[in-house]
Amino acid sequence: MAMEKSGYWRRRIQRHIVLLAAASLATLLAYLATPPPDLRHRLSMATAYAALAFIAASLALGPWNLLKRRPNPVSFDLRRDVGIWAGALAILHTCIGLTVHLRGRMWMYFFRRLHPLQLQKTKFGFANYTGLIAALLFLLLIFISNDASLRAFGTRRWKSIQRWAYAAFGLSIVHGILFQLVEHRKLPWVLVFSALTALALLAQLLGVLRARRAQSARSPAPR
Repeated sequence: MAMEKSGYWRRRIQRHIVLLAAASLATLLAYLATPPPDLRHRLSMATAYAALAFIAASLALGPWNLLKRRPNPVSFDLRRDVGIWAGALAILHTCIGLTVHLRGRMWMYFFRRLHPLQLQKTKFGFANYTGLIAALLFLLLIFISNDASLRAFGTRRWKSIQRWAYAAFGLSIVHGILFQLVEHRKLPWVLVFSALTALALLAQLLGVLRARRAQSARSPAPR
């Protein structure tokens, strides 16, 4: 038993090392693709697109199991680990992004009296709120991404909380679309954003269709 547990954690650690390398590479590539000289803006862009790539991957893993006719449990380590890195990148992006436009005066993004632009009434303000709520949801999802939370909440309640990942994804997409408009992003960035979003949505759609077909096949034929 001790050797099995040791082997389990060794595999988890190795996977996290691989995911760290993948996250670092994705962030580096996006950083290099962002024109200088603003360091904060480049880091914000880099972590945003790396996070979106990991979110899309985490949302595709469950449907992939269904399409390959593999078991798709409520929680499995690969999806959990990819999701942890997706959430970590999203939270890191939020922390960096809040220092870009107002140079660290984060409170001005959310309190009308402290900023003359009335940010709440603009695309920029709405983008900030959707991004902040998404980041808080990702923080919640990271917090429950462990066996202890699964045991404490029970499968059904844990899954109901975990489904907030879809809300976090939706808010992230709205946040991303608004910033595409606010910052007048170049076409290549728009295409990458659209491709990653479409990948996640297509995977979810295919997974739903496959699950419905499987359920229909299991249902007894009417007499």
